Amino acid sequence: MFTIISYNKSMIKVGMDISQIAHFGGVPIYTRELAENLQKQNNLEMVYFFSSLRRSYHGSLRNVKKFKLPPTLFEMLFNRLRNVGIEHFIGPVDIFHSSDWTQPPSKAKKVTTYHDVVPIKYPQWSHPKIVAVQNRRLKIVESEIDMVICVSESTRKDLIEISKIPREKLKVIYEGVSEIFKPHPLDKIRSFRNKYNLPQEFVLAIGGVGQRRNLNRVKDASKKYKLIISGVDIPWVSYEELPLLYASAKVLFYPSLYEGFGLPIVEAMASGTPVITSNISSMPEAGGDAAVYVDPENMEDMGDKLKQVMEDKSLRGELIKKGFIQAKKFSWQKCALETAEVYRRLISQ
Repeated sequence: MFTIISYNKSMIKVGMDISQIAHFGGVPIYTRELAENLQKQNNLEMVYFFSSLRRSYHGSLRNVKKFKLPPTLFEMLFNRLRNVGIEHFIGPVDIFHSSDWTQPPSKAKKVTTYHDVVPIKYPQWSHPKIVAVQNRRLKIVESEIDMVICVSESTRKDLIEISKIPREKLKVIYEGVSEIFKPHPLDKIRSFRNKYNLPQEFVLAIGGVGQRRNLNRVKDASKKYKLIISGVDIPWVSYEELPLLYASAKVLFYPSLYEGFGLPIVEAMASGTPVITSNISSMPEAGGDAAVYVDPENMEDMGDKLKQVMEDKSLRGELIKKGFIQAKKFSWQKCALETAEVYRRLISQ
């Protein structure tokens, strides 16, 4: 539970870097959903910073300051040279909420979100350039940031372990589940399967981030069943079609070696799909008592649990029922309310 406190300041002007939405994945989803829900908050005047060579901004957000400059330039400007503040691009603000890529100078109170610490804790899984950027940025965050939002307790513990950020500046605010993730009619699911030539029954795994998704073990553990890896066996589907992909699968097999939160876990649950995931990192926080957990380095455990879920109809039914309940604990509206409360508390100090 969280408590909303009223402060005397009638309007807080918040700047937010939304450049990440030009990309694909969990961070862009978080950025877009949070930005849209913050826009609905009373007493917040939002202004958004967006820069990308990848694509133009065509969303529904108001007051977006758009630039067409490469992220490498802003990384140099904000993380290294540090002689131009964010106000030069978006004007004066009370709060600036940075992305996970750059930490620009600002006269405002500074908030940032850490989704995970993969490049710092597991540099072997990331490109050296990303590792260097994240280490540079962390030093700035340690010395300048007023509050860090962590998307899970696991990420908060990681930051306590690998950084000098004071514990009192680390606030856990969970990610949410969009309302598009819900059960769908059988005819829509059938049409989706036909569109992508999917089998009637299959195990769904998520590709895309190298070793972290544990795909070699996933393939070995799934040998008795038809396995579909998104981004490998079928193209990446649009965000709007993602609920149908989950709903088409008999189970989401997600034994990742590390996650900052694990959006696919709660998205699949909201779509009515049983979930098998890892018993480490943030995944038990996302899955609660509604998932089946495995040791992601134990092939026998993974294979046995997958067999149970695939072949036990009663177990699947129980997981689906619990999954709907678990997924309802996470919403982007709640995420935005708690984030807005962080802003208000900072302004009141």
